Amino acid sequence: MLFSQLEKKVAFRYLGAKKRGFGSVVSWVSLLGIMLGVATLIVVMSVMGGFHDTLLSRIIGMNGHVVVYYQDGAISDYDFLIDKMRQNKIVQGHAVSVVPIAEGQVMASANGNNTGAMIRGINIPDLIAKTQSGTRVYGKALSEIQDGELIAGASLTRTLGVTMGDNISLVSANSATPTPFGSMPRIMSYPVKTSFFMGMYEYDSGYIFMPLETAQKYLNIGNAVTHIDLFLDKPEDTRAVCDALITLLPDGFVVRDWRDLNRSFVGALQVESNVMFLILLLIVIVAAFNIVSSLVMLVKDKSKDIAVLRTFGVSRTSMMKIFMLSGTSIGIIGAIAGTALGVVVAVYIEPIRRFLQWMTGRDLFPSELYYLSELPSKLEFGTVVGIASLAILLAFLATLYPAWKAANTDPVDVLRNE
Repeated sequence: MLFSQLEKKVAFRYLGAKKRGFGSVVSWVSLLGIMLGVATLIVVMSVMGGFHDTLLSRIIGMNGHVVVYYQDGAISDYDFLIDKMRQNKIVQGHAVSVVPIAEGQVMASANGNNTGAMIRGINIPDLIAKTQSGTRVYGKALSEIQDGELIAGASLTRTLGVTMGDNISLVSANSATPTPFGSMPRIMSYPVKTSFFMGMYEYDSGYIFMPLETAQKYLNIGNAVTHIDLFLDKPEDTRAVCDALITLLPDGFVVRDWRDLNRSFVGALQVESNVMFLILLLIVIVAAFNIVSSLVMLVKDKSKDIAVLRTFGVSRTSMMKIFMLSGTSIGIIGAIAGTALGVVVAVYIEPIRRFLQWMTGRDLFPSELYYLSELPSKLEFGTVVGIASLAILLAFLATLYPAWKAANTDPVDVLRNE
């Protein structure tokens, strides 16, 4: 048995003492500090995890896990290259689909309103397969979209003031038409038949999808594409596919995976997550220091009791166990309460945000800034257990010095002075 009945009885009696034990202000501050620290860590790490997974799944999910470019311009023989890729054993073992894309920047104009946008030409079956399950579609069904029709983001259509069936004029300088008076920007008008809401501001406000043939005609690239996207069954396993494509493709082709294309974004998320964890961990560390001060005062206040227990044969090891159990109990109670609070807040973070937004009358999570319309949260069992265990470990370490001081109290000196 780790603790004897005597050790438990004395430890919990000291813990319940109103002057220096659990009833003291310092002990309550320690417990509340650990509880709030654990709860805050769980909520923040859950939100950061939700940000990471949601943003990457939407960005990577639409852009491809591996992207193949041609450094000198458009890829004209893309059908042959796609067949060649699909026949490769490594690519065949990892890639779920290989999608040709024709993409370009334009200025979209309608009803006297203008905004920058990115047009993306894609085969409609591929677009349907890659559309996120949470994406809401308004107007014509994606499967009914025909050549010459557009699918625009919901925020973009509101900016331009268009409804389904209205035309949008696309202006592109990259596909300019040469004339005797110089190059003229390419201007063409298409009807918007469908709008989509992905919940990601960058796409909802700046992307226009169209059939691949329509994009090829507008961009004036003939039967060619700007790049080829490969979607893998496991987005983390891109290295083997990239190496295989580099060996397979002729000179002049560039292969990039989602880490290369979003290096600064992925790195910023990771750094921010680590920094937030370290900063919030300081709350738990400060609370642990409060446990040290609380137990030191308890040892000083109970020095006579310690001396009496030592004279009755209680060993130094038992004295250490008594104070270690007394202090660690504060950490355990705080960690359990903090875990329960953190899990509840993390699960209901979006309703809580909406309530606070309604109470304050302010937009606490602007989609223009955070690129998402809802506050995401991903609660992981391992993270929750790890945070709670770390808090208990810090509380245990905080008890070592006071417990050692109590165990080394000389009963002769104490009783002589009494």
